[in-house]
Amino acid sequence: MNTVISWVPDELGSDPAASSGPLAGVRIGVKDNIEVGGVRSTCGSEFFADRVAADDATCVSALKSAGAVITSTLNMAEFAVGVTSQNSASGGSVNPWDARRVPGGSSGGSGVAVAAGVVDVALGTDTGGSIRLPAACCGVTGLRPSTGVLDMSGIFPVSADFDTVGPLARTARQVRETFAVLAGSDVTGADTESLRVAVPHPFVTGDIDPAIADAVTETVELIRQLGHHIVECRVPHSESAQDVVYTLIYSDLARTHAERLRDEPTRFQAATRERISLGLTISDEQRAAAVRQRDMFRSAMSEMFSDVDVVLTPAMPVDVPQIGVGEAVVAQARRMGQLTYPWSLHDGPTLALPVGVHPSGMPIGAQLTAARLREGTVLALAEQVQEHSDWHLRLPPVRVSSDV
Repeated sequence: MNTVISWVPDELGSDPAASSGPLAGVRIGVKDNIEVGGVRSTCGSEFFADRVAADDATCVSALKSAGAVITSTLNMAEFAVGVTSQNSASGGSVNPWDARRVPGGSSGGSGVAVAAGVVDVALGTDTGGSIRLPAACCGVTGLRPSTGVLDMSGIFPVSADFDTVGPLARTARQVRETFAVLAGSDVTGADTESLRVAVPHPFVTGDIDPAIADAVTETVELIRQLGHHIVECRVPHSESAQDVVYTLIYSDLARTHAERLRDEPTRFQAATRERISLGLTISDEQRAAAVRQRDMFRSAMSEMFSDVDVVLTPAMPVDVPQIGVGEAVVAQARRMGQLTYPWSLHDGPTLALPVGVHPSGMPIGAQLTAARLREGTVLALAEQVQEHSDWHLRLPPVRVSSDV
């Protein structure tokens, strides 16, 4: 499946003094832009092929201190730019449900590793959907936390205003337990009695694959049966949110990679170079206007979440794409990320979880979004859903073992 870039030696992957911590013995892989001291950290790029991290990222140190074992660094889209994870200098990861299909991106290796049982938990990063899309494509659960909650030290950046690090696991419970270690505080005990759950129609677009719409509708009915209130609510400015995020992310990418683009552009994967180069044409005025729109969106979200507790939306509008089939790079990225990018403009948490199976046999994912710092709410609701469904227990045909 081409999911691992580097295996972490035993002596570098754990803290012997923490063998009885809350994550004792949990096998964790980290996306290859998250540094593990003494191990290569390539960001999926030829530019960093021989770069060895001097120290652990803050999140890696926290996991080791909790008793976890860091087993591997995981494949990714180059410099975390891409939604299919095919643009890696190490070659693209493939989906364990169907090797002809993408695993999502940019944390594609993280989604594959969890789904296939290579690890128990993986860390990914999410700027525009890079945890949630692999979670949806691979049939696992993944959390994009509120921005600014987790320390990003030791993680190669995409866009500081949007970058987050978060866990992917088979269950919402394991995501919660891992997030509690990363955040330094438990998020159990969130009140989930009679939540107000909004299901906006349409959200960004009405052009949703019918099987995905049906799976989300069935999940809505389950949530209703669990005693929660389904309410009507539109998400203000969601139609323009993707463009706002693109403007800010691509302008940041162009600045970060300016010298590489100027001096050695051909060393980039072609798809990476095409997307990063979009930022070269963004003016200071366009960026300033996007910042104003970001602030307007966040203000509207604060107002919206005073009336509702959670918003439920699909994670992707389309079935998991086949590798090398379909739209051009930028068009495919926009389509796959059409429903994740708006929640990146929001500064609160979004959790992706499996909610069905497409007629193609591929997983279907949904997103639960809440107000800033309300990770406990989305995780508790997801745990309730998973107590009364079994989508998260399905195993792909390609996996390490059948009992993982």
